Amino acid sequence: MAAAGSGHLGALLRFFYSLLFPGLTVCGVLCICLVIVLWIIRQHLQRKKKSVSTSKNEKDQMVVAFFHPYCNAGGGGERVLWCALRALQKRYPEAVYVVYTGDVNVSGQQILEGAFRRFNIRLVHPVQFVFLRKRYLVEDGRYPHFTLLGQSLGSILLGWEALMQCVPDVYIDSMGYAFTLPLFKYIGGCRVASYVHYPTISTDMLSVVKNQNTGFNNAAFITKNPLLSRAKLIYYYLFAFIYGLVGSCSDAVMVNSSWTLNHILSLWKVGHCTSIVYPPCDVQTFLDIPLHEKKMTSGQLLVSIGQFRPEKNHPLQIRAFAKLLGKKRAESFPSLKLILIGGCRNKDDEFRVNQLRSLSEELGVQEDVEFKINISFDELKNYLSEAAIGLHTMWNEHFGIGIVECMAAGTIILAHNSGGPKLDIVIPHEGHITGFLAESEEGYADAMAHILSLSAEKRLQIRKNARASVSRFSDQEFEVSFLSSVEKLFK
Repeated sequence: MAAAGSGHLGALLRFFYSLLFPGLTVCGVLCICLVIVLWIIRQHLQRKKKSVSTSKNEKDQMVVAFFHPYCNAGGGGERVLWCALRALQKRYPEAVYVVYTGDVNVSGQQILEGAFRRFNIRLVHPVQFVFLRKRYLVEDGRYPHFTLLGQSLGSILLGWEALMQCVPDVYIDSMGYAFTLPLFKYIGGCRVASYVHYPTISTDMLSVVKNQNTGFNNAAFITKNPLLSRAKLIYYYLFAFIYGLVGSCSDAVMVNSSWTLNHILSLWKVGHCTSIVYPPCDVQTFLDIPLHEKKMTSGQLLVSIGQFRPEKNHPLQIRAFAKLLGKKRAESFPSLKLILIGGCRNKDDEFRVNQLRSLSEELGVQEDVEFKINISFDELKNYLSEAAIGLHTMWNEHFGIGIVECMAAGTIILAHNSGGPKLDIVIPHEGHITGFLAESEEGYADAMAHILSLSAEKRLQIRKNARASVSRFSDQEFEVSFLSSVEKLFK
């Protein structure tokens, strides 16, 4: 045993000798230099952290930072951010709270006012904003090829900019930039957590490429070329491996649905610190809408809620709606109107809206389709109070706060038969139907026609079932689950 131990020690000494003396390899020198540089940077950041976290009373205050480059957007992810901040401020009021954001064209006060206007959320204590100038590094339009890799590497540089301005004690990535986790944990010396809305890469994406299926993340010219498909599959597998490594750095992982949980457990392999924390939905506000006060004309209104991003698949909604209008001419439906409600984050989103307008004109339904961009919470509530059907068409939607809001408001939901809607939301409540699922253009049109053909009594019963099922997605339930998941970071 001693001989074996001596052998291992000798091998270790020979290894260090090879690194430190003339026989030293270039790689060894570079590795040592890198370690020394990182150690120096870490020591500098630790001193910087100490000065930042000391209050005027000379007491150390914990600094809690959220990485959310698009915090002024109006999507479900932003609602999670503001509810999480509000929950932490209630539990740990003495801490300093920071949000890293790339919204440099607005002030911090305007961001907070926007959160109240869109989500009816007001924070109980001040929050500091660290404005990042390099958000363009994570824009998908910047990387026409190798988008996942480009955005992930860009997020590291953006994270570096954030870390150089403020070194927190607790770092929470609330937008899905997992590649920033090792940076803050090992260089910044932070305790780190993640709230994962949607995995950057999923096993479903791998199967799409493997089976050579065309999708928004797999162009037709690649699916038609076996060599390119093979190369892309290798790239995806390598990326998934690295994504798993960086994700496993998390001290606490929260996912928003059963679908996301399955993918994160498969890729990150940190089941011991991973839990489902359903996103907060302001269900009570929508539950306050009396079901019996729905107008008789509500059967004419269909609404869609979701940011204007490519994966939301708004073209499917317009095409299915056009098909429905075709059916209407053959049957006795009332006049119908489709309202697409969503947030626009940037010029790319605005361009997508213009494309959707063009599609409506091409299909001859432009008079029956309206777009409502970045509307207020009160406006959203008014539309849902009048709508008969809520549309959602994203394949493998991670959760779908808009779906829950529709159900709480008494709007019959028609969502995609996949992901969170299928596994967590549009599921039977006490054995009774709560909504409908579809997949294809024809399937959506048929489902909408079926819903509109139901009797008022049948529709009312479905709406009641849906309402009864959504209490598990309330703000209060989110606060309890979120605080329980991050509690260990504050000990």
